[in-house]
Amino acid sequence: MWQTINNQLYKQFQFAHFSEAFAFMVQVAFLAEKLNHHPTWNNSYNVVNIYLCTHDANNTITAKDTLLAEQIDALLL
Repeated sequence: MWQTINNQLYKQFQFAHFSEAFAFMVQVAFLAEKLNHHPTWNNSYNVVNIYLCTHDANNTITAKDTLLAEQIDALLL
């Protein structure tokens, strides 16, 4: 479930291995490029943390963030 933290949508994703986490990040990167909406994120071994907010809307959560969050979640279905 996505959480709202400091005016950002946030979710942590955990995978069995680094290669799975990295493959997920590549898929998210393609989604982000398609939507022209890029996350702030970090990765440590098998964990990926994603933060979404719209920088050109004063760093607030907008429909762009909600859409990207939904599409990210759909990758794991």
